[in-house]
Amino acid sequence: MMRSMYSAISGLKAHQVMLDVVSNDIANVNTVGYKGSRTSFKDSLTQLQQGATAPSGNQGGTNASQVGLGVQLGSIDNVMNSGAFQPTGNVTDVAIQGDGWFRVAAGAPPAVPTAFQYTRAGNFTFNAAGYLITQEGYYVIGHDAPGGAGADTYIIVPPGSTDVAIGADGEVSYVDSTGTRQTAGYLTLATFPNEAGLMRVSGNRWVESAASGTPNVSTPGTNGFGSTISGTLEMSNVDLATEFTEMISAQRGFQANSRAISVADDLLQELVNLKR
Repeated sequence: MMRSMYSAISGLKAHQVMLDVVSNDIANVNTVGYKGSRTSFKDSLTQLQQGATAPSGNQGGTNASQVGLGVQLGSIDNVMNSGAFQPTGNVTDVAIQGDGWFRVAAGAPPAVPTAFQYTRAGNFTFNAAGYLITQEGYYVIGHDAPGGAGADTYIIVPPGSTDVAIGADGEVSYVDSTGTRQTAGYLTLATFPNEAGLMRVSGNRWVESAASGTPNVSTPGTNGFGSTISGTLEMSNVDLATEFTEMISAQRGFQANSRAISVADDLLQELVNLKR
């Protein structure tokens, strides 16, 4: 009975984590570029009651008898499929059609930083100095030429320029004071051998990890990278119908394990009452 209690306690803990993950996904259902998560469980240790035996002259052999000792969290996986696209009409709102992550960094121009973070949230803007930045003030890192051979650079549009445009190849251009269209740079994208291995930080940003592998960097539309769509945002990939189903499953699992503890407690009470 004590064993059943401890198994049920492990079930309560695992389903609480599952509910935590589901609740966070639901909270971010309208977060730009958000990627959902999912939980998986695995069984814990088992106690051997009787070992397996091989067939002999008069016996056909027996299978092992084992009693499980509960459950534990197996993994919390990142779900990396694309979210729905939402047209905004704002030229600095950029979505990625296909593979790739925008590269952003905290830095002090003109020195280009070397520590990058990655995001699918393309709700960019220009600061007072004309630099393309995220809503949290991180600089968007681009290349000075298309393809993967360009050098890292900030993307800056001089204040007072007009007719800013962002192409499907990531080219950011503007019309200067003389009426000539100029190129400010090219947005860059990064792909990873295992993008599900990226680690979340805050503000829709991710960093590479030992599991994700090192990034491969190029501009949109080249080398198999996705293309950029200006005036559009990629929204959260959270599916509310799936999340509500997961929430009900977590709730019922929690209730069932709570009931198992109650039943084990009733049995213990019966044992205590035997002395009366």
